[in-house]
Formats: sequence, C-alpha cells, structure tokens
Amino acid sequence: MTTVTQIPAYDPSEIEPRWRERWEIDGLYRVDDDDPRPPYYFLTMLPYTSGDLHIGHWYAMAPSDVAARWHRMQGKNVLFPLGFDAFGLPAENAAINNNTHPKKWTYANVENMTAQLKTMGASFDWNREFSTSDPEYYRWTQWWFLKLYEHGLAYRGQADCNFCPGCATILANEQVNRNDEGIGICERCESIVEAKQMEQWMFRITDYADELLEFDGIDWPEPIKLMQRNWIGRSEGAEISFPLGREVNGDDRITVFTTRPDTLFGCTFMVLAPEHPLVAELTTDECRADVEAYIEQARRQNEIERQSTTREKTGVFTGAYTKHPFTGEDIQIWIADYVLLSYGTGAVMGVPAHDERDFAFASERGIPIPVVIAPPDWDGNDLDEAYTGPGTMVNSGRFDGTDWQAGKLAVADALDEMDLGGRTVSYRLRDWLISRQRYWGAPIPMIHCDSCGTVPVPEDDLPVLLPDDAEFLPTGASPLERNKLFVDVDCPTCDETGRRETDTMDTFMCSNWYMYRYVDPHNHYAPIDPALARQWLPIDTYTGGAEHAVMHLFYARFFAKAARDMGILEIDEPFARLFNQGTITKDGHKMSKSRGNVVNPDEWVDRYGADTVRLYLMFLGPWEAGGDWDDSGISGQWRWLNRVWNLALGDVERGNGQANAIRRATHAMIGKVSQDIERFRFNTMIAAMMEFTNELQDIREQGPVDSDAWREAIDALLLCLAPSAPHISEELWLRTGHDGSIHEQTWPEYDESLAQAETVTVVVQVNGKLREKLALAPGASQDAAESAARASTRVADQLDGKTLRRVIWVPDKLLNFVAN
Repeated sequence: MTTVTQIPAYDPSEIEPRWRERWEIDGLYRVDDDDPRPPYYFLTMLPYTSGDLHIGHWYAMAPSDVAARWHRMQGKNVLFPLGFDAFGLPAENAAINNNTHPKKWTYANVENMTAQLKTMGASFDWNREFSTSDPEYYRWTQWWFLKLYEHGLAYRGQADCNFCPGCATILANEQVNRNDEGIGICERCESIVEAKQMEQWMFRITDYADELLEFDGIDWPEPIKLMQRNWIGRSEGAEISFPLGREVNGDDRITVFTTRPDTLFGCTFMVLAPEHPLVAELTTDECRADVEAYIEQARRQNEIERQSTTREKTGVFTGAYTKHPFTGEDIQIWIADYVLLSYGTGAVMGVPAHDERDFAFASERGIPIPVVIAPPDWDGNDLDEAYTGPGTMVNSGRFDGTDWQAGKLAVADALDEMDLGGRTVSYRLRDWLISRQRYWGAPIPMIHCDSCGTVPVPEDDLPVLLPDDAEFLPTGASPLERNKLFVDVDCPTCDETGRRETDTMDTFMCSNWYMYRYVDPHNHYAPIDPALARQWLPIDTYTGGAEHAVMHLFYARFFAKAARDMGILEIDEPFARLFNQGTITKDGHKMSKSRGNVVNPDEWVDRYGADTVRLYLMFLGPWEAGGDWDDSGISGQWRWLNRVWNLALGDVERGNGQANAIRRATHAMIGKVSQDIERFRFNTMIAAMMEFTNELQDIREQGPVDSDAWREAIDALLLCLAPSAPHISEELWLRTGHDGSIHEQTWPEYDESLAQAETVTVVVQVNGKLREKLALAPGASQDAAESAARASTRVADQLDGKTLRRVIWVPDKLLNFVAN
C-alpha cells in the first residue's frame, strides 16, 4: 500500500528566475584559475550587438552550454565565458538610422542582450564578460597592432579596394556578395561595390600562407579546411618573362605566372590588367583612345564583378608586342578587365587552344589558336573547343613528344637556365586590408609626422580613445578626420605637430584575440598573463557558424601564429576542436528584420520556460544541420518535462522487484546520453532520456520496484538532464532530498555490464520465413543459437527431409537456415 502525495505543479515562471538568482549569488559558474581540476576551455562565438537575441542565438549557445556543463560534471575546471562583438558597420549604420550615437546604441543593446542571455540559464562566467568596444579592451587591440607593426607584419601601402558607397568604407573581398546579375554588392547594405585605389593599412597574412594550409593536430570539419585552402589558393607553376625588346618604365620584360608552362609554345597573345603600370607606355598612339576609354570603363567595376565567370570577356589591343621566350615570335599585348593587378603579376599569357577563356577571347578576335598538347586521337586539324586535358607536347620545338606533366618541369627549368623564369609557387591570398573609413572601430594607433614619417603611438599613451563628439555620418573619408581635437597631436619622436591616423580597424581585428582576453580579463598590465595562457590555451572546443570560415576563423589562425612568432603566445593554433552548428530558419529563410521572420525567444520562454525552449531547439534535428523553426512541436517538450517532474516527485510502490530491469535501463540511458553529448548529437540525447522515462513509467505500472534501484534511476535521470534543462533539474534535485547544486555533482558512471539486457531476441528463419523467436543470452554463439533453434519443433519440422545449404548468422539478431 502506498500513500498518495499531492505533487505541486511544475511552474517554470517561479522556478527558473529563482535559481538563476541563486546561481549568481553563489558564483556557481565563476571560474577559479587555481582550481586543481584539469582545465578545459569551451567557447562559443561571441554575439554581435545587434539589439535583440533571436532564436538562432539560442540555437548556437544552448547546446554549447550543455557540452560545457557536461565537461564540468566530468571533473574538469571549465572556462565558459561570453562577451560581445561591439565595433563595426552594423552598429554604426543602425545608430545613424535611429538618430543616436553608436556608443549609446551599442551599450543599450549589450544590456538588453545580457538580460536575455541570462534568461537562458547558461553557465557563462559573467565575471569575464566584456565588449570589444570597451576602452579597456581596445587598448589591447591597439597594443596588438603596435606589436604587429614592430615585427614588420603591419604596413601601409596602396591597395585596390572594394569601396561601398552606401557604407562609405572599404570592404574586404569576403564582405562582397553577388546579386542575381553577378554584380558585386555590399553584404550589409547591398549597394553596388566600386573599385577604388587607396592607401591602406594591411597585415602580412601572406607570410603565413603555407603554414595556414596545414591543419595538423587540430580537429576541424573538412569543409572548413577546404574553404580555407581554396581561399589561400596555392598553385605550383612557373614564372615566365616575355622580353619587350626595350626598356619601359625600368622594365625590359613582362612576367606572368602560369600553372601550365607546358603550353607555352601555344601562347599567341598576352593580357594585362587595365591598371598595369606598363599599359600607358606600351600603348601606341593609334590605340590610345580605345585603351583609355576601356581603362575608364574598368575603373567603374569592382573585382568581384570583373571576375564573374558568366559575363562576356572584353578587351582592347594596345598596339604593342612582346617576344616569345623560346621562338622570338611577336606576341600581341592586350588589356582586359578580367585580369586583376592585385592577383599574380597583373599579366597572363593567352593559350587559346588549351584554356576555355582564352579560346573564346581569341576566336572572337581572329588570334591564332595553335595546338601544343595533343588530345587523344588528334588528327592534326584545328580544335572546335579548348582542350584542357592531359597529352603529349607537340609544335613545341625541342620539347615535342614530352608528356605534359614532365613538360611542365622541363619548360620551367629551361626558362631558369635562360634567366627568363623558372619554377615558383603563387597564391590567391592577398594581405589582409584592415583600414576602415568609419567611426565606430578601434582607432589605429599611428601618428603621421612631416619630419619623422609615420610613427607608432607609445604604449604608455594607449588607448587612443574614440572621441564621443565625432561627426560619424559617412562621407567616404574617415569621420575622425573632421575632429580637430582628435587629429592634432604632438609627434612622440620630435614633439612637432603631427596628425593622428584617422582610419579605424576592421572589426575582425577585435575578434582575432578576444578568446585570449577571457583568460585574463582584468589584467591592466598585459593582454594576457603568460602563465594563464599556458594553462588555458589553446581553446579545447570552439563552436560557431561555418559562414566565418574565411574571415574570423582564418584571421584568428593567422593571429595565433603571429603571436607565437612574436613570443607572446606558445600555441600554433587557437582552437583545438571546431564544430559548426547549422542555421535556424523561419519559413525557409534566414531570420532577418527586413523579412519580418525573426523569432524572439522571450515569447516562448514566457509561455513554456527556458528549459523547454532549450530542449525543443536541440530536439529539432542534428545540430550541424540546423532546421526551420516550427513552434507546433514545442509543447511536446513541455509535456515531457511535466512527466519528468511527476516521475521524480510521484509516489511509487516500493518493494524488491525489477531491480535488474531498472538498472539496465538506467545504464543504457547514461551510456547513450554521454556518447551523444560528446559527439554533439543533442537530438538523440533527448530522445534517449524520453525513452528512459517511458521505460520507468512502464516499470512503475508493473508493480513494486526496488527502492535503491528506483532512487538510482531518478538520480541518474536528473543528472543526465541537468546540462540540458538546468532549472528543473536543480529544483528536482533539491526536492528529492539532495544537498548542494546538481551542477556541482559528478556525472553518473556508466557500467556497460549493467546496461546489457539479460536476454536478446533472436529471430529464426527457414528460407527467409519466420519460424521461431529465441530468448538467448547476449553474445550467444552461433552453435548455441543453432542448438536452441533445432530444439524447436517449428524449426525442426521445416528442416526435416531437407538438405542444409548454408546458415546465415547475425549475432544477437538473426539465424536463417537455407535448405532445399
């Protein structure tokens, strides 16, 4: 007989804020650097201060919180911080649109987003929180810039830039998208991007191109590694110098890079970028008007548009010629906008028989198309289309009969002997342009002096503060130029009046190193203490979106390697393990305010509680896949939490029965949940706990249960639920008689032997038809299974008088006799 106890209703609106307040008062998630447990640094990408969190932020952060909590319960000292990416164009543009100051806009958003994030119940160490726009933070961003400058990795030079007239600033190539017509547009405001040459600050990321190609010792998704390798674009080939026969602007040759030196004898024309410095001198008077008109037209196009593979390849003849390195024949020199001065040498050789673009270009202009790599079964006639495959060199002088692969090396080496080229490696990657002509960013800490040139701001004078009274409306020049109090400054070298650099830094400079500041956020003397850096770095696990593959994730790797070479850090890579979650969409589209499809989590938290929202997001499907938000299923998680509540607090008939069944189900659940959290399989983790609660309900309804086994089962359920639903599990832990926070407990130990079923069901077939089901011990041998099957009259009768041909055995599942 059991006494029926009245169970209080599950009320997350009362439970959740109470526990969050308690956790904050107790400093439950504050990390102690002196904790003797092994350190584990788990990090999710910091959010941008956009104003409000949408459900996509929860989708990124709640599963990360689950994993961080799990590692903590595994006995590790887990660092799980969060801050805000606060500088940059979006905040400045939003402030302009709302007629307010970027600083006011940003910090109001930080306050709002912090409150929303705390509602999630995540175990962030808020004692380490900062915004990248805090002067205490960007002081050290400027310090990093000075170190890069000191070591020759930061420099100022002319650069072809993508200029956004809408945002009135320079964009990196990665920040330019294409519209339906293939025209380059700003990823933020969708203005058509223009080409512009300006003096800019850059980082020598190309110095690390080869090292950035390697991913040894880190666990990163293959697609991210592939995107970064493609972005670097390493190509092995040859440099080839074409003699001009005279000196032009100090040069007597034009040099090209090619991956196909074996096709050199098929070169019948050369194409220069319109901006190439030799164009003006090379162009003949007869062609000058056409060339100058074409150059002006090219200036109105950005690099993305010029590189489009779908647009027609245009060009004009300069009237000039160069000489073929081997034959001495005249080679026409053209200009075309598909050749960029910023890539390679700004010149390419045209081999129309073996390049599709060159074939189209030459065919339209009557340029010869000689075949120099023989296709299979080639009859010696002209080609109808470019042949880009393998073959044997023909019409190539002394190289005739050479295999094309061997020919690449042979031609390159011959050029080397002639001092007209040789083997080399080229990269698509260009140095990182960090200058921005906007207000809301970290000022570049440099001073321009007429006497001393460009000199760094002394470290003791950092930070160079953004003036609050700056006029920040975009004009194409830096807003700081118009602030005389900011611009005018004494030169630190000669004390004469100098002029501050008025460009600000790309916001990715701020996110290059934020993960290191979390380790030592209150240090006033250095960005990070070396001892703490050795303790915590590299980050053990980093989670975030794959859209950052060739921006943040790429720049952060460069920064770590540069910091290592400067003697500041001792790591080769910033993130040991990277996991990319998918994207939550609404009605099939990415959430955005312009579409009006943003889902605010606050509404659903008010209705169901944070734990339910967390669970529902993780139950949608594989974390890496993302999914479409559909609120029709969220009530299912709410109902399940109510079942957990009632199961944990409800009465049960006590006795000595079903201990083995309870423990088997318990340990099977522990094993599955542990495995799934480690692999970020949160949807199947929740499914395993749901299945377990169903099993416990079935067992309870079958009669008396063993008290110890039942208590173990409920405890294990709450402990396994704690990372995913931290509030309800904390409440139930207290209500079921435990002391201390559930989040300070040890993860339940999995016993594989207890998880094994006492028997398994083996299906017995004769010629594929079901004849018997056997209850056997797990792992039973084939011989044991056959003996048990033959003892069954239903099997024996089917085999009687037949010849056994073979036996199909699937351990613990199937035994099939094939007989005739």
